[in-house]
Amino acid sequence: MEKEEIKKAIVEWASKQKKSKFYFKDMQKAAPDASLREIKKAATELVQEQVLELFSSGSTSLYGLKGRGLTEEEQFGKLKKD
Repeated sequence: MEKEEIKKAIVEWASKQKKSKFYFKDMQKAAPDASLREIKKAATELVQEQVLELFSSGSTSLYGLKGRGLTEEEQFGKLKKD
């Protein structure tokens, strides 16, 4: 599959999910014919393009469509450095 096809499949799949956040491995369902490496590259580009958001709690990482569900700050709280 072409990278643009994979990106489109990920966005379409993510918009149909009930949950607003999902694990990287869940994205395999969006493009089962693509390799994990291809999916990772497409997901990284979608994050850079600000279509997807990457949420990290330190121990786990989740992806979500931008503007859907809680933001990372709302979910994990704002870290203050003084």
